[in-house]
Amino acid sequence: MPGGRLTQQERQQIALGLADGLAYAEIARRLDRPTSTVTREVMRNGGPTAYRPDLAHRAAERRTQRRRTAAPKDAAPPREVDGRDGEAVREFEEMFTTVLMQSGLPKMMARVASCLYTTDEGSLSAADLT
Repeated sequence: MPGGRLTQQERQQIALGLADGLAYAEIARRLDRPTSTVTREVMRNGGPTAYRPDLAHRAAERRTQRRRTAAPKDAAPPREVDGRDGEAVREFEEMFTTVLMQSGLPKMMARVASCLYTTDEGSLSAADLT
């Protein structure tokens, strides 16, 4: 079974299989791919009646280009904002998380709550919380 992303030729084979009225499982067997891969590909790109391989391929390329690389582990610590010491804020978050956990909150909820309470932005994305 090949790994990685679907190629444009595989997407064209999917379109031909759909036009011939083949089931997703049969199309997947012909491509030597999991049935779930074919199903997700078709449903993500218009469904069985509106699937277009060229548009699906371009959409997949846009999705891969949109992904960002993770920040290096040895990145510099965040600079001070409004005179606040970043290390002191992190220490307070840890202490506040511990207090919330001792009061009965689950660990993850306590961590998220302490991060949200101490942020200057007013909101954080899931990526910011990790």
